[in-house]
Amino acid sequence: MEHIRKAFDSVAMGYDAQRTFVIPDMRNYYDAAIWAAESPCDTPAILDVGAGTGLLSALLLEKYPASTITLLDISEKMLAVAKERFSGRENVLFRTEDYSKADLGGPYDLVCSSLSIHHLDPRDKRRLFGQVYHALKPGGLFVNADQAKGETPYFSKKYIAYWDEFLQSGPLTVQDITEICRRRDTLDKNEKLSVQLRWLAESGFSDVDVVYKNRTFIVAVARKV
Repeated sequence: MEHIRKAFDSVAMGYDAQRTFVIPDMRNYYDAAIWAAESPCDTPAILDVGAGTGLLSALLLEKYPASTITLLDISEKMLAVAKERFSGRENVLFRTEDYSKADLGGPYDLVCSSLSIHHLDPRDKRRLFGQVYHALKPGGLFVNADQAKGETPYFSKKYIAYWDEFLQSGPLTVQDITEICRRRDTLDKNEKLSVQLRWLAESGFSDVDVVYKNRTFIVAVARKV
């Protein structure tokens, strides 16, 4: 994970400004994740895994302003941006750790993640799903807004072509696009959605489903009974 930390440390300051032009249909993508992040109480304990600059956490705090939310990420510089975003918020906590190895803590009402877990290799993804299950309270939800490769090489290729067309349609420079694609090619370890759903079920989650899918970009939800 050290190479991932270095990669995201290097882009932390400009990360947020690019998101709208990097993620197709970004608003609906994040809206689906927030819609799925249900809790029976108004003060849920929330863990944001791979929180980065806090984009997802900010939306969760709009829905649950009285929640206690912990942002967990390996990149100190990404979390530094998040700390500035949430300056003065006593209900926002920060942990700089490699979440693929760290004890997640808990118990939590919600565990959420956005565009992070796809950086893990398959073994670590599967193990993390099990750790999330054990970190949740009964009735708790895991919401994972992430990436998945196509079910066949044909669709994986089409998804990348769609993404490339989107990147080129906006205001990003050629240098920006080249760097984004370089990180995608070197850091992303996408897994099939069907495989990820199976891993969630095998981890113990009873209700597993997909609430959003736009080619590569998915929001999967799993509930612990």
